Amino acid sequence: MTDQGARYDRIAEGYRRWWAPVIRGEAVRTLELVDDAVEAGAHRLLDIGTGTGTLGLAAVERWPGVSVIGIDLSPEMAAAAEREADRRLSPGQRHRFATRVAPADRLPFPDATFDVAISSFVLQLVPSRAAALRETRRVLRPGGRLAYVSWLTGEAPYPPDMAFDAVLAELGLEPRRDPGHALDIASPGAAAAGLRRAGFRQTATWGGMLEHRWDAATYLGFLTEFDEEDRFAEMTPGTRRDLTEQLRSRLAAMSADDLILRLPIVRAVGTVPTA
Repeated sequence: MTDQGARYDRIAEGYRRWWAPVIRGEAVRTLELVDDAVEAGAHRLLDIGTGTGTLGLAAVERWPGVSVIGIDLSPEMAAAAEREADRRLSPGQRHRFATRVAPADRLPFPDATFDVAISSFVLQLVPSRAAALRETRRVLRPGGRLAYVSWLTGEAPYPPDMAFDAVLAELGLEPRRDPGHALDIASPGAAAAGLRRAGFRQTATWGGMLEHRWDAATYLGFLTEFDEEDRFAEMTPGTRRDLTEQLRSRLAAMSADDLILRLPIVRAVGTVPTA
């Protein structure tokens, strides 16, 4: 288990509650990039980095003829996806979704196992995106397709995050760690080049923007139960109270527009050559 996998084990429930709703809309839109492949007969799908099942479960619900295996590095995230499948899917759908615990750059499947691979907001997390793309190509059949959405570099400062940083400083607390955007994709062109280097052809990429409206309560929930859960867990009750109260006061003074999270994204699609 890597440090990253262990962290996602700890925050699996916070991810399900606070972060999965943020990415859900843009994640599910990725399925539009493989609609025609499914209509042409693709039915074996791999969801790379399934998390709590956002994309894989939507695929099962969207297409009655497909089966999906979702892989995730974190056993707790995979277990959360299984529970979400139990909750969301009908008995006729449930048998078409399963999970495996595995890293994206070492997939536990034979060559040419899948017709389609999908992924949402995961490829920026893997230690080697190039290795993950090569592995994805390996497990896709000739003519198989990969479609994914991920983060682009160039995130603008977000006022609630800036307020959090200011309160941390005023209380004499350690600043936030580097949020780790170094592995975000540099541009749509870089995404296409990465696909081509991994052996995909017929590539296409598009830039876009994810938007999500927080309010003070939901942003605080996101911080305390997901994004900064380890920090809040280690605080004394008094420090946690002071930090929360001061941050809530600053958030309440912000405009509705200030509370909208805007993050640049890239969509990418590529096909495995048939010869």
